[in-house]
This record gives sequence, structure tokens and C-alpha cells, in this order.
Amino acid sequence: MPANVRLLLRAIALVFLCFLGTGCVDMESSRPDAQPGAAADAEQLYRNGDYERAGHAYLALADAHRDARDSYRLRAAEAFREEGNLDAVATALDGVQMRHLARDEQTRVDLLQAELALSKHDNARALTLLTIPDKDLPRPLRLRALELRARAQVNSGDALGSARTRATLGTLLEGKDRAQNAKQIVNTLAQLDPNLLKQQSASMLPNDPLRPYIDDALVNNGLASPLANPNQPVGTLNEPNAPNGEGYRPARVIALLLPVGGQLRGVAQAIRDGFFAGLFSDTHLPRPEVRVYDSGANEADAVASYQRAVSEGADHVVGPLRRDAVSAVFAQAKLPVPVLALNQPEHGEPAPAGSAAFGLIPDTEAVQAAQHMIDRGITRAAIIVSSNDWAERAAAAFRAQFEAQHGVIVGDVRLREGDVNFSATIRQAVGGLATTEDSGIFISMLPQQARLLLPQLRLVNQADRVFATSHIFSGVLNAGLDHDLDGVEFCDAPWLFDAVVGMPRHSDIAASLDSARGAGARLFAMGLDAYGLVPYLDWLGQHHDSYLPGATGQLTTDSNGRVQRLLVWARFQDGVAQPVNGSLQMSAAPAH
Repeated sequence: MPANVRLLLRAIALVFLCFLGTGCVDMESSRPDAQPGAAADAEQLYRNGDYERAGHAYLALADAHRDARDSYRLRAAEAFREEGNLDAVATALDGVQMRHLARDEQTRVDLLQAELALSKHDNARALTLLTIPDKDLPRPLRLRALELRARAQVNSGDALGSARTRATLGTLLEGKDRAQNAKQIVNTLAQLDPNLLKQQSASMLPNDPLRPYIDDALVNNGLASPLANPNQPVGTLNEPNAPNGEGYRPARVIALLLPVGGQLRGVAQAIRDGFFAGLFSDTHLPRPEVRVYDSGANEADAVASYQRAVSEGADHVVGPLRRDAVSAVFAQAKLPVPVLALNQPEHGEPAPAGSAAFGLIPDTEAVQAAQHMIDRGITRAAIIVSSNDWAERAAAAFRAQFEAQHGVIVGDVRLREGDVNFSATIRQAVGGLATTEDSGIFISMLPQQARLLLPQLRLVNQADRVFATSHIFSGVLNAGLDHDLDGVEFCDAPWLFDAVVGMPRHSDIAASLDSARGAGARLFAMGLDAYGLVPYLDWLGQHHDSYLPGATGQLTTDSNGRVQRLLVWARFQDGVAQPVNGSLQMSAAPAH
């Protein structure tokens, strides 16, 4: 075998071993006593990672001890497998008599033969070898069997079966291995026809472990995100053992993990101030104790902060804030205390059981803007967004939802930072757009850019039906400048308009706290909601039709443990943003 191919196979084997996190399979302790030192030396070479020398040492033992020949050749094959030398694996297994092996050794031979079959693209043989019942296998062997079966299934064209096998595998994995397996499930499902995925999702039970991965695969294919549709507010029914209302489970000690310094310091301050505003307005007694921990500037710091908070008695953790830090905290082997993360994880992995991820992401607003336009009878739309990451995400989410509802996108353009004349871009976007009631424009940009765009849209009679994400609203009254935005509808956090009954009024708090004004008001509202969500996390995780009337919207959790928000709609009129008549009227929030 060429040296470069052998190195590649070795790298693949090492990655596979790392992924499974299982280490090596121990050799049977019962071996001939003639040369115990030689067997121990061979095993030590194996454990030290010197697989090639270990393999040859086991082959020498096989030649010297015919009564244990087959066991030693099996161990040699396993060493060569870790080296990535599959040719040597095949040679070592050649002539091995299964009847001379113990049952677990026979299983190990089958796994090696299945891997050899996969390397030769003989998927049928691999699947035949992998029909062994895996539930009774030792954990390392079961992990390998499931991984190999998933590979054979996807190579045979059975992507759905492979994904389901990996879903079983995921229940046995922890930490980063679990996250990597989840990503592989979504990538596998994304190969399937979207209509088939939709049919599968519709036919599954709500608690089917594969369902959240199918939803993610649909999103990755540019199809509609699942829309939250809660219908029952939490805490409305009294329970004998829950004097504070249905679903309420009080916390005793809450750890709030936020960065103290760095670029996110201002963001963290607004969230922290909102969180404590929720605490101070809480009418439930006794109130929980809140301890603030510095989540640091990297993943390791966040994990260390979580572990310290748990060791010091926290029974709920809120945070961290950075996406990579959320992934790192979620990826720990075990989460003894549930987490309400203040962002979505970096790779979209599901939250661990009992935990949830809460963030103000543009995708949510764009999906609701698309549905809002469809509900208004608008079936043809142009997309005009700024050229940055969050606007790109909003554009993609809008297109997915709008087209899923049989809407037609006639133009999709970007406005470059610093440009002031958008005439050519506007012609490109709205060239196929009529001025009839069934046509509209979706925008996602900051107020400064929108104030330049809207007058130019009016020049071509295209400013009557414009819908936007919350980025268009600065969060402060500025009627003189915002007069140019008159008529634009946008979705936003209801707390900004004092539309949530039973919560501290935004207008009152903003008068005394800088962190509750302007763009920071949404982060302050997020802090309010983070505090309000903690006692209802368990309930919302089990009742996806329930919601918490929150400052940032009606809050519910989906099957991936993500907090979804249903927002309020507002419109600029005479330069002032006001809730739209008939828009979402937020019911009373459970008293904080």
C-alpha cells in the first residue's frame, strides 16, 4: 500500500476513534502463561499508541502459541486498524477460525470484517455482518456497531435508516461526540427530498427523537422554519401542589453567567439589569438568590464558571452569552444543573434535556414577517436587505417561509454600506413587482439605511407595503428622522410598546436606566424574560403548546429546546412607532 494512502487511513482511524471516545478494546485477560511478559509488552505497545509494533508483536505471539493463535491474530488486526492499515487487518484476520474464539471476540471480528467490507464498498456484506443485536454489547463495541451500521446504510441509499441509527447512537454519546453525531444526522437527512422529509415529520409522534433533526434538515435546505403556535399561557390553572399556578417550579439559587469585560460587556450589562429588574418585581416569595459569575472570554472560561456555580450550590444556571460558549457548556458529559443559555449554540445542536437556548435571532423575525405578509394576501415579494451577516440570515429565512407558503420572490438584492443612491438596486429588486395589493417588499437594515431607502421607494410607487425586522426601529422616539419610515410595519418585542400586562413598564424604567433605552431595550427585555422563564423551563419543555407572555414576545420551546418568540407588529405613523391595531395583544404575564 502506498505510504500516503496508509497515512490517510491512519488519520481516518484516529478520527473515528476520537469520535467514538471509546479508547481501545481490552484483550481478554486469560492468555497462555508461557510468555506472559511478551503479551503484556504487546498490550503496552497498543496502549501507548505504537499500533504497528503492537500488531507485529501479536502476530509473533500467534505464531508462538498455536492454542491462542486466533485470539492473538484478532488483537493484531485491531492494532493494525488503529494504525489505519486495512490491508494488514485483512492479512491478520485471514485464516482466523471463529469457533476458536469467545463470543465477544467473534463480535469483534465481525466489526472488523464489516469495516473491511465498507472500505471495498461492499455495503450489503457490511450490513449482513452488522445484524448482530447491539443492545447487549459492551458500550465500546455497541458504539462501533452503530457507527458502522449508519455508514453502511447511508452508502446503500437508506439515509433515513442511517439517521435513525445515528439518533440511537446519539443517546449513548456525550459532549462534543454527541454534537458531531447530531450534525451528521442533519447532513444525512438534508440529502433526502424535502417533500419526503415533510411527510416523515408530519407522520411522527411529537416525542420521536428524529423529529427535531428533520426540522433542522428542512431549514438547512432553505425550507420553512417551524412556526411557534402556542395557545395556552402558563400559570393559568391552579394545581393542588402548585400554589403559584400550573407549571411554576421555583428556583432556589440562580447563577447568572455573563462576561464582565470585553466586547460584549455592554450587551451583558443590559441583560443583567433586565434580569435583576425581573427579580425585584417578582411577587413570589421567597425570591431566589441570584449570583453573578464572570463567564470569561472563551469556551473554557464559560465551562469553568458553570462548574464553579454548580459546586457552590446553584440549582439553575442562566447563560453564557457567546455562541461558542453555549456549545461548550452544552457539550459537557453531564449537566447536573439545567441551563437557560442566552444564545443559540454555535452549530445549532439541540439543548440537553431540561435545558434551553434563548436568543434574539433575526431568523425568527423574518419568518414571522413572511407569514404576516402571506396572511395579508401578499403573494409576490421583493427582498432588500443590508450586506451583513444578520441581514443575510433574515433574507434566507424570509425566502424559505414565503416560498413554503407558495409566495413568489421577484427580486433579492443587497444594499452596500456607504451607498446613498439605490435607484439601480431598487430597479433590480422591484422590476417584476406590481403595485397591486398582492405585492410587497421585505427589508432588514438599520434605521439610517432605511431612511435613505424609503423615499427612493416612494419615487417608484413601491413604499405602500413594506415590512421589516426590528432592526429598523432605534428604540427611541425620533419623529423628525423616522417620518421617512411612515407606513413601514415591523415586528418587535412587545415590551418596547408597554404591551405586556403585569410587567414593569418600559417607559418608566427607561426614564431612569440607560441600559433600558434605545437598542439596549431589547436586551433588557431579554433579561426580564430570562428571569421569568427559569421557573417554567420544565413545563415549557414538556408542553410545547404553552407559552409565557414575555417582554420579547410570547415564549415557548420547541423540540430542540430552543425558545421561540411570537412578536408584536408595529407601524411608523407620523414618525412614531405604534402597535398595529389587531396585532398580538399580550396577555398578563405571571407576576414576577
